Amino acid sequence: MSVLREEALKSKAWPFEEARRVLKRYAKGAPEKGYVLFETGYGPSGLPHIGTFGEVARTTMIKTAFEVISDIPTKLICFSDDLDGMRKIPGNVPNSESLTEHLQKPLTSVPDPFGEYESFGHHNNAMLRRFLDTFGFEYEFYSATEFYGSGQFDEVLKRAVEKYDDIMAIMLKSLREERRQTYSIFLPIHPDTGRVLYVPMKKVCAETYTITFDDEDGREWTLPVTGGNVKLQWKPDFGARWAALGVDFEMYGKDHSTNTPIYDGICRVLGQRAPEHFTYELFLDENGQKISKTSGNGVSIDEWLTYASTESLAYFMYQKPKTAKRMHFDVIPKAVDEYHQQLRAYHGQDLKAQLNNPVWHIHGGNVPQSDMMVPFSMLLNIASVSNAEDKETLWGFINKYAPDATAETHPGMDQAAGHAVRYFNDFVKPAKTYRLPTDQERAALTDLADALRSPEAALAAIAKKNELVGNGDPLPEANFADDEFLQSVVFAIGKIHGFEPLRAWFSAIYEVLLGASQGPRFGGFIALYGVEDTIALVESALAGELA
Repeated sequence: MSVLREEALKSKAWPFEEARRVLKRYAKGAPEKGYVLFETGYGPSGLPHIGTFGEVARTTMIKTAFEVISDIPTKLICFSDDLDGMRKIPGNVPNSESLTEHLQKPLTSVPDPFGEYESFGHHNNAMLRRFLDTFGFEYEFYSATEFYGSGQFDEVLKRAVEKYDDIMAIMLKSLREERRQTYSIFLPIHPDTGRVLYVPMKKVCAETYTITFDDEDGREWTLPVTGGNVKLQWKPDFGARWAALGVDFEMYGKDHSTNTPIYDGICRVLGQRAPEHFTYELFLDENGQKISKTSGNGVSIDEWLTYASTESLAYFMYQKPKTAKRMHFDVIPKAVDEYHQQLRAYHGQDLKAQLNNPVWHIHGGNVPQSDMMVPFSMLLNIASVSNAEDKETLWGFINKYAPDATAETHPGMDQAAGHAVRYFNDFVKPAKTYRLPTDQERAALTDLADALRSPEAALAAIAKKNELVGNGDPLPEANFADDEFLQSVVFAIGKIHGFEPLRAWFSAIYEVLLGASQGPRFGGFIALYGVEDTIALVESALAGELA
């Protein structure tokens, strides 16, 4: 056994823990189908949202972890329930009024309101696949419309007819009395109108594998369950799909968790072993409401990628999947910086720590070096004080800190600079609110500017602080290019002027100089922005030119 596999079999990282659960299914050998099947489901009733990506990303992490601890081949499929009837019109699409006449039709029979694809379902499937392809996921895409229509689902549908009473017994226990009277696991697709019908069955015939029902106008129909003439209600569809494909693992949101016994029971009735599950907490918008692809609240996939990399999004998804996460634009800078912190730490870690590092799972063990010399949060602050309109402005400051860096040698840094400018102009700039300094703050800022004018003045400030706190350590070497030295100077000024707690001094710096309630480690800011430019910024604030 390799050292990597041995360590992975002990790792406490949640993808490895889940992978070990899947492996236990096949302790006696590989499955008859020849591979372990991981599935993610997608309901294309609206545009793909960030939770959809999270489901595929997390499943991929578990699949990759499985491939480390086992030699059994794997496959990931993304299954789109695009035969589902459009029950309501999404509020975030153009020409929404034109969709009214197509209510209850399968999504792949509804015209595309964007005018780009053959149907609304095809459009939303394409949006999902485009992003998954952009990120580089390895998956096979399954369409329910094709799956039912091509006959791939026929055998399981026939079995569902044979086991109709058993499946209905599972379902009826979960339904209210009035719903039980009309419920059927089968939803016929009307031969004339093309609508998905929610009607009771008059007869389910196991000899002919047909169903008989009356439509809304009282007309009786008999249809075969095969060939795309019917679809299953969504809960039976879950379990039947698992049985038809031999699914070994599927994760889904907490809102599905109460249905797990139903899905599992139907899968078993249809003759197959239920898969392993993983239930994750839901994503919330800035108001604490569940993110919905229909209402379009929260952050979309495209919006995140406007302001940050896909890797930072994957990092966000990795963190505590069983904890509800508020997903609004203000989480993006933190996710970017924490991702790069982990990236920088990875290459100095031992194997055990590496396997527990999120970046191992984000990159499937092939972890790159970070080329972000400057934190994203710092870029935002530089953009703020310089009112940057393009990333070239930020590169002017980056090169003060790293003269040899270029967009070609540091593409990640270059991408982040572009993201930072967009984020600043869309979110930071409109919220900037400067204030005038108090008398205490004015005196401290004046002394800070003086201390930055010469090494002697800076060392004198540190010496005075040391005297105040009884610190007998020797003075550091004065170096205005060293962010640690500059941070010591800022710290010293705050102590000299009696700020208690000291964070009140840093809050004053952010509010007076940056127009924000919080900000960067200010020594690093000075090193990046430049000592002379920082002095000029302080003088502008003291002259009342910022507020």
